[in-house]
Amino acid sequence: MDMNSESPLFSEFDEIAGELWENNAQWWQRGFTEGADPEYEEQIVPLLRYNLTSSHRVLDVGTGEGQLSRIASKVHGVTFVAGIDPTWPQIEEAHKRSSHIAYSRSEAAAIPFSNGSFDTVIACLVFEHISDVAGAAAEVSRVLEVGGTFLFFLNHPLLQTPNSGWIDDHIIGEQYWRIGRYLIEERTVEEVEKDVYIPFIHRPLHTYVNMLAGVGLFLTHMEEPSPPRGFLDKAPEYLEAATIPRLMFMRFTKA
Repeated sequence: MDMNSESPLFSEFDEIAGELWENNAQWWQRGFTEGADPEYEEQIVPLLRYNLTSSHRVLDVGTGEGQLSRIASKVHGVTFVAGIDPTWPQIEEAHKRSSHIAYSRSEAAAIPFSNGSFDTVIACLVFEHISDVAGAAAEVSRVLEVGGTFLFFLNHPLLQTPNSGWIDDHIIGEQYWRIGRYLIEERTVEEVEKDVYIPFIHRPLHTYVNMLAGVGLFLTHMEEPSPPRGFLDKAPEYLEAATIPRLMFMRFTKA
């Protein structure tokens, strides 16, 4: 299901998205946490740990069931961790898995903490699902102290562009990565596995970078890592496209 700014379904996207996340919380908990997902284990978690070495007070935006919050709480020097998520089943599960982290149900565009409460904010595979992304960016900046760090993980915008993907064209005898309408912001609901539908909002990279700069968050480091070995072992059909990054990581600093 595609939704763009001209679609009559555009205004219904937020309601649909909320219902889908509520309904699919267990799918996320089962498939992406506690060591189940190689891209988290081999790529995201190591990047997170490395970039938390100077952190003390950490907020995890879109925490889900709290996987990255729990990891952050075990990093040397970190003294306080909070996690927010708009989905009740995720917050309830997060509380069950770790009672010492301050979890609360909240939208990213309405973070329930005061100005400058944190020196580090994490958002991992979250902003590509948020409608009010400008509000979320402003809130991240607000709760960060000056000099604080925003650790921003995205499904790579080239990968996540609707109608993009690896093409094995037997007629012309070529394999290539097809890119959809990269410069067009689009809202879609995608079937990520049988009977599991997840909402996505594709935005080109410059939208995020310029928006964050507009709220005082400036890019200081960026990585586009190759898909990790564990993922390729589970998805051999992706081997020929292993030079196409699935993840984008960016570190921003508040001026």
